[in-house]
Amino acid sequence: MTGEARSPRERMVYSTVQLVRARGATGTGVRDVVEHAGAPRGSFQHYFPGGKDQLVGEAVLWAADYQVDWVRAYRASARKPTPAGLFAHMARMWKQEFGTRGFDRGCPLMAAAADLVGADSVVSDQLREGIERWEAAVAGELVAMAVPARRAKRLATLMISTIEGAIMSARLRGDVGPLTTVVAELAPLLDG
Repeated sequence: MTGEARSPRERMVYSTVQLVRARGATGTGVRDVVEHAGAPRGSFQHYFPGGKDQLVGEAVLWAADYQVDWVRAYRASARKPTPAGLFAHMARMWKQEFGTRGFDRGCPLMAAAADLVGADSVVSDQLREGIERWEAAVAGELVAMAVPARRAKRLATLMISTIEGAIMSARLRGDVGPLTTVVAELAPLLDG
């Protein structure tokens, strides 16, 4: 969903991702999304008859698929791919984001989960699916690097959990140091 030829529907999903990253799911209003997306005022109900829950659910899955694409791009671009290199690649995206745009926006999956998990939200299903897609992509890439499947699944959970914590810590501190630290400290474990 990149480029200028996005439909109003696609722009609303993308805008939701961006707003949730900064405000969380509960702090992101439908009017804000429509305005941010530059979409026609009456278009929201047309595109999202399931309301805000449908929109946030689709945004969460879009964000998960973005992470999946980023993970899969590593092995294609690395001369000699390693598990530690994959984790550094995952952290690099956030270092670039924070270096370019500051620390105001984090991971939309974590932001939505912090707001909605435990609140009996229908979006919880999409959050679980999104994390599962991301973990499956990381595990698949690790298996392609000769990591046994069982260990690859456990490492994928560790890598994603660690990167999410480092993103939050980096945002709180206004410094990418936590990302640098987790990459350095996990490297021996990941490549061991």
